[in-house]
Amino acid sequence: MEICETVPRGHTREVAGPGWRFTLPLMLGSSLNPINSSIIATTLIAIGHTFHAGAASTIWLVSTLYLASAIGQPTMGRLAERLGPRRVFVTGLVLVGIGGALGTVAPNLPTLVAARVILGVGTSAGYPTAMVIVRRWAAQHEAAPPGGTLGALAIAAQVTSALGLPLGGLLAAAAGWRITFFINVPLVLLGVLMTLAWVPRDPPRAERTAAGAAPSPLDVPGMVLFAGTIASLLFFLNDLHHPRWALGALTVVLLAALVLWERRTGDPFVDVRMLAGNKALSATYLRVCLTFLLNYCILYGLTQWLQETRGLSAIGVGLLILPMSVFAALVSLPFARRNLVRPALYCTAAAAVVGPVGLLLFTSTTPVWALVLITMVFGVVSGLGVIGNQAAVYQQAPAEAVGVAAGLMRTFTYLGAVLSSSLISLSFGDRATDGGLHTITVALLGLGVVLCAITPSGARRLKAKP
Repeated sequence: MEICETVPRGHTREVAGPGWRFTLPLMLGSSLNPINSSIIATTLIAIGHTFHAGAASTIWLVSTLYLASAIGQPTMGRLAERLGPRRVFVTGLVLVGIGGALGTVAPNLPTLVAARVILGVGTSAGYPTAMVIVRRWAAQHEAAPPGGTLGALAIAAQVTSALGLPLGGLLAAAAGWRITFFINVPLVLLGVLMTLAWVPRDPPRAERTAAGAAPSPLDVPGMVLFAGTIASLLFFLNDLHHPRWALGALTVVLLAALVLWERRTGDPFVDVRMLAGNKALSATYLRVCLTFLLNYCILYGLTQWLQETRGLSAIGVGLLILPMSVFAALVSLPFARRNLVRPALYCTAAAAVVGPVGLLLFTSTTPVWALVLITMVFGVVSGLGVIGNQAAVYQQAPAEAVGVAAGLMRTFTYLGAVLSSSLISLSFGDRATDGGLHTITVALLGLGVVLCAITPSGARRLKAKP
């Protein structure tokens, strides 16, 4: 990866970028969370048969990883800023290896759930620490913007998330569901070796603090209040069909306590004053939530409709949705290579309206080619939405807080995922019908209009090329 810089007298000097050796381990570490999020989808029934458990029990294998990730990503980002990003990155990889090994030999479902929690915590270190590593590299190499590396991280997450579902099915068919846990072990070994060999060491502790002064203690109460707030919020949003108002009230109380505590703490875990003053960053988090609410409604709601109304098998649905995921990665490549931030956000907003308009025409007799074509529009939403919003967070967050900021971006991604499951449940009820799909589509169209309304003001403040 090389970047050209214009110099006097018409000559062009080559400025070395981070390079593939620097980028590859970061891509691998950042990809472990999305791949573990999706790879288990095709194995839940087999796991239930092994442990004689129903869907209500096996679904915890999905929700616990989401919960651990939503809490863990900003926490790992904060630890990376304080303890050193490479150190936390490698520690996360080791935890992923432990979780994968435990899941491989798990004798019962509770042990398997514990393995998924460990996987959620371990994989949470990948993305925010990678962002801190890239930010520190960029600070030392100002002539070589890291846009290509940021794009590579986003595309790697998209590709692995798309491949997780078919990969899980193939692995489970070949060697049983336990292989979907074991696959983490060799990936972790490879990741640790590449990181130790190619990623620069963390600076000594004295260099990480101002004038060598001792760092202030970690904001443990803030971390605990943040974890409680996110956990109660996710559980409340998970079933709006039967809302548990006590959980909603608890969320409000914990959020109020979190804000009050963080406002009076010298070195807060979540700088609420910064978020209140940095309206551009707060708007980016809103865009992230809306973008992934749209995306997950298609991934989960449309696939359920295809199975129940169109009668497609799980493999057939996967093959029909796969072009959307592949197109998301392909359309991202030119935007990532040229660091086109604002165009990515504008195209995302436009596709968020065009896609739902097309979905309104869907019925149980819609031709397959039309289904594929419209779903590819949503590939623009998922692909360019990640590219644009990731670059926005990178630009808008303070340099010293980029780890927490990147982690919070992933937290809002999971909020979108949980909200999508509630919207799907409210719209479909007991069965995915054409009417239910259209109800979801109308809601998505409204969200797309909101996304179009809020994108221009936020995009205008961004640099065209970070």
